Amino acid sequence: MKKYLYSLLCVFPTPDIERTSEFYVNVMGFRAVKYLDVKEPHICLYRDNTEIVLTMANTDKVYPNRELYGYGEDAYFITDDQEALQNEFIEKGAKIIRELQLTDYNNREFTIEDIDGRWIVFGIKEK
Repeated sequence: MKKYLYSLLCVFPTPDIERTSEFYVNVMGFRAVKYLDVKEPHICLYRDNTEIVLTMANTDKVYPNRELYGYGEDAYFITDDQEALQNEFIEKGAKIIRELQLTDYNNREFTIEDIDGRWIVFGIKEK
């Protein structure tokens, strides 16, 4: 019997999960479900078939991959209508880091920066 991986979600530690949650709800169109009165408080964010889990960090700052390792994004969402999504995010006030483009590795993608400084990419491999 073949084993399958069905999904992947991002876990984002953050100093203020309520503030970060509000950004993802108001700017990026996610729906929040809060689990704040549990042993490990967290907020689950849902949009379509994707999920982000916000956890409480024990630091005052988020250290994105590009700061820790020299380059790299913090999450990559695969989507098929990047232009419409980019326009939606711009209308809601998202900070666009890289506008929609075809990369040198043949992905059509754009990058935003979230409220904590993470770089989030939305793209897909071109055929």
